[in-house]
Amino acid sequence: MARCSHKRGVLRVNATTVPFVPQERLNATTVSTVVSTPTGRFDELCARAAGCRACPGMGCAPVLSPANGPAGARVVFVGEAPGRLGAGRTGVPFSGDVAGDRLELLLGEAGLRHEAVFVTNAVLCLPLDARGLNRTPHRRESRSCSGWLRETIDAVQPRVVVAVGRIALEALAEIEPHGLTLARAGGDPVRWRGGHLAVVYHPGARAQVHRPWAAQVQDWCALGTWLMERARLERKLRA
Repeated sequence: MARCSHKRGVLRVNATTVPFVPQERLNATTVSTVVSTPTGRFDELCARAAGCRACPGMGCAPVLSPANGPAGARVVFVGEAPGRLGAGRTGVPFSGDVAGDRLELLLGEAGLRHEAVFVTNAVLCLPLDARGLNRTPHRRESRSCSGWLRETIDAVQPRVVVAVGRIALEALAEIEPHGLTLARAGGDPVRWRGGHLAVVYHPGARAQVHRPWAAQVQDWCALGTWLMERARLERKLRA
């Protein structure tokens, strides 16, 4: 059974249970530290994105608001698109559906709190098929949204961006090439746009066909360990 144990920490969580992350531990490691940046630029971006109707036939308005997370978060996660039972209904990425529940578990495995990270999608609106069910975003939709994604990353100014799945990886490559593939899930992040870029599998159920749950848990454990070690290095360099 998959387990995660971060170095110099007391966190040992079972992959099948909701993990408990002590607040004092997070403060000590600064994994989820929110840096102080102006929020005006992000608020203005949200207002402009709310009026976008570039892609016809979408099932909801663009999902981008302060509910995505704090402007100034150290880590930004980029998913695929809102889901019919998730963000398309709640207005909050990765909430209200199975993928959202699994993301909560995986964030805990990495020693992160959802409220301290920023979560968005490669496509801000809900792509539906002719039957009204979720579908994978078309490449043209991802490209149409790439400007919003670039502006979001520029406004939040994270130190680390994490691509959650293939669609997110492709969308981020539209902003700046990176060379990452899903085969690098669980590996060290690479340098990208002045910070770092990592990749993990999407937490949706169908991803388990390609990456078993236990392996996904270990990928997120590795990500959490890297984030803690990077935070220690940054503190040492500032000292």
